[in-house]
Amino acid sequence: ILRLNGQKEAYIRPLVFLGEGVMGLHPKGSPIQVAIISWVWGAYLGDEGLKRGIRVKTSSFTRHHVNIMMTKTKTVGNYVNSIMAKLEAVHAGYDEALLLDTAGYVCEASGENIFIVKDGIVKTPPLTSILPGITRDCVITLAQDRDLTVKEERFSRDELYLADEAFLTGTAAEITPVREVDGRIIGPGHPGPITQQIQEVYFAVVKGQEARYQKWLTYI
Repeated sequence: ILRLNGQKEAYIRPLVFLGEGVMGLHPKGSPIQVAIISWVWGAYLGDEGLKRGIRVKTSSFTRHHVNIMMTKTKTVGNYVNSIMAKLEAVHAGYDEALLLDTAGYVCEASGENIFIVKDGIVKTPPLTSILPGITRDCVITLAQDRDLTVKEERFSRDELYLADEAFLTGTAAEITPVREVDGRIIGPGHPGPITQQIQEVYFAVVKGQEARYQKWLTYI
């Protein structure tokens, strides 16, 4: 795909969907189709966001309850929830949306997982109703390999407000610092030392500069 498109650096999106067959809600026998798309995509939340951090708004929409949808898959239908939240946030002048779970705890952003840092401890919501992101998993490993304590546990919105640092993770977002949530400045209002440390090593890994994590890469 990259060779045909003449791309050296790109975002690759595989799509698996049902083809022709039954029109209805029981598509038994419809063939499975696959499409793979690649395009050049810069920093998803902006180059400035990677450097300075982004502004995030808590959405009025909640994330799906664990029994409503298959929350562990990137199902197209799930993204309607994300689109509504993102549109709302951008319309209000923010860069990204934060969704809470049905109990009111911090869940994830519209297309990214979230981490906070407080007193040197890194926290991220558990996998109850969030997407188990590959980048999230990488960040947990990178943090633990640097002797940082990582806790996968619920935390409230006020804990986020009072955090020393916060950042989002995702294939497109990579490691994007959060400098403000709902008009409240997070920590010093710029990327903190742990965020910067993880961001630096993550980019080194992606560029193949960290031999320890070569197994994460697939060369093309």
